[in-house]
Amino acid sequence: MRAVVQRVSRAEVAVGGDVVGEIGTGLLVLVGVAAPDTDADARAVAAKIGGMRIFSDEEGKMNRSLGEVAGGVLLVSQFTLLADTGRGRRPSFTGAAAPAVAEVLVRLVADELRRAGIPVATGSFGANMQVTLVNDGPVTIIVEAAGGRVL
Repeated sequence: MRAVVQRVSRAEVAVGGDVVGEIGTGLLVLVGVAAPDTDADARAVAAKIGGMRIFSDEEGKMNRSLGEVAGGVLLVSQFTLLADTGRGRRPSFTGAAAPAVAEVLVRLVADELRRAGIPVATGSFGANMQVTLVNDGPVTIIVEAAGGRVL
């Protein structure tokens, strides 16, 4: 499982011109599910994201987590994060999980974050989405998990 985590001052996702998810201060998380990913990987990614200290404290140091800044997560499924660009000019997505599997694991990431007390908004799985964000910093971090642990 691969997640691109962006610290934002605001973010929203729209489908067909209608906003389906939005947050203020928090994290925009684009998540791609690989074919071998499991529930354990989804839980590991959620735990890492929920606990990351990437928000500034009063001294400007990244020392605060989502909970400490009352931030939310906008979670958007993005299978293209699993692109294999090793051959030719057209990316291959054969390493991505089947949509039915991916949808369950993305939902599990959201559920785990909510269980930790973090507000979560989501995109619409499988839809053509338009994501708008203001990256704060900019701060962008990649989180990967396999075998039930963060790499």
